[in-house]
Amino acid sequence: MADEFDVIVIGAGPAGENVVDRAVRGGLTAAIVEERLAGGECSYWACVPSKALLRPVDLVGEVGRAPGLSLGPVDVAAVLARRDEAIGHFDDSGQVRWIESVPAEYVRGRGRLDGPKRVRVTTEDGGERVLTARQAVVLATGSTPAIPPTPGLAEAEPWTSHDVTVTDSIPERLIVIGGGVVACEMAQAMHGLGARQTTVLVRGRGLLPRMEPFAGELLAESFAEAGIEVRDQVEAVRVERPERGGKVTVHLPDGPPLEADELLVATGRRPATRDVGLSTVGLPDGQYVEVDDSMRATAISDGWLYAVGDVNGRALLTHMGKYQARICGDVIAARARGDELPAMRDLADGYGAPQVVFTDPQICAVGRTEAAARADGFRVRVVDYDMGKVTGGYLMGDGYRGQARAVVDEERKVLLGVTFAAPGASDLLHSATIAVTAEVPLDRLWHAVPSFPTVSEVWLRLLEAYGL
Repeated sequence: MADEFDVIVIGAGPAGENVVDRAVRGGLTAAIVEERLAGGECSYWACVPSKALLRPVDLVGEVGRAPGLSLGPVDVAAVLARRDEAIGHFDDSGQVRWIESVPAEYVRGRGRLDGPKRVRVTTEDGGERVLTARQAVVLATGSTPAIPPTPGLAEAEPWTSHDVTVTDSIPERLIVIGGGVVACEMAQAMHGLGARQTTVLVRGRGLLPRMEPFAGELLAESFAEAGIEVRDQVEAVRVERPERGGKVTVHLPDGPPLEADELLVATGRRPATRDVGLSTVGLPDGQYVEVDDSMRATAISDGWLYAVGDVNGRALLTHMGKYQARICGDVIAARARGDELPAMRDLADGYGAPQVVFTDPQICAVGRTEAAARADGFRVRVVDYDMGKVTGGYLMGDGYRGQARAVVDEERKVLLGVTFAAPGASDLLHSATIAVTAEVPLDRLWHAVPSFPTVSEVWLRLLEAYGL
């Protein structure tokens, strides 16, 4: 016999949980299936533990810039204990109770599509349960780290983001392959917690290649000052690890090989759709599920399948997955009632997702970069300002430096994108997100007066530099 619900969600990470919450608010019944832990990747192996590891390193940098203060060595055991506390020691009972309070049914097991509106679950005890949906099935299975096909790399069992965030020990020597967000954050976290020799290998030119170039340049300077070596335009050609858990050797195109105690691969992610039964409904396994702005799968003609979060490839960020999930749950409920679809609910993806890189300096951005805006055909003007010249920045401590950039649409006089790169800059991001997504005209933004003496006065300086 099949259990029937209005909505079935596969994946109980933040995106899946939000779909269930909104669907039930809309008057529907729901079940959510998860084979690992309720709360998903972000809660246990990504956002939460990584930030718990980075926070002490960030404070060391902040205290080090303040005259009259000094900070002793980081208590690594205490940091790891705090990290373990932050992830609940892998106990998801609180998350399960929340799901059940929605109320929705929590089903622990491996869920796979089994034809239209059907989900077959292999439960923990090896049994099976078949769920059917009256309205919709939602995929919220996220993504998994991708391992490049470098000879010997997979066999060397390198760390991925899933491993480095929950490690119980800090390697003396660490090699990081990649130059994106995970690579930068974890290189700095591990180095700050005791990895005395940290080397970052970047296949392309510079760190954080999807952001404004100055952001990666400032971060590279910070890495160099901390003793983290960054090698640009270098790609591993072969990896060796004769003994499991032993020393790892990375061979390069030129020069001697590098040896380390651990190797972190952070070169991107792939959708977690290889074994969720997409082929049973005519879709290719292992691919992103293309969706429209209501998060409905475009390839399913009768419109019962939805996909939210990393699995649709739109924006691989937890907060964007949750945003999409709220849209999705509301839309499913509205369609079930025969109501008009919620208005103005698909804007954030198109404007450019806000993102913070929690390094020192912090890098944060929303909207389009200059290059992306020009590629999209906008007539733009770029305004830069040295954040070290803001009085609030000076008061943050000696050696405070950073840069802000505003990308202006010269036709409409609104912001297309904003980037900040400076210590503590993440606190500036939401104001930028509002300005970009609400398309606040610059002459109106002029009247949003920043408090003195805060770093937020950089907003005034940007507008003055523009000519207002």
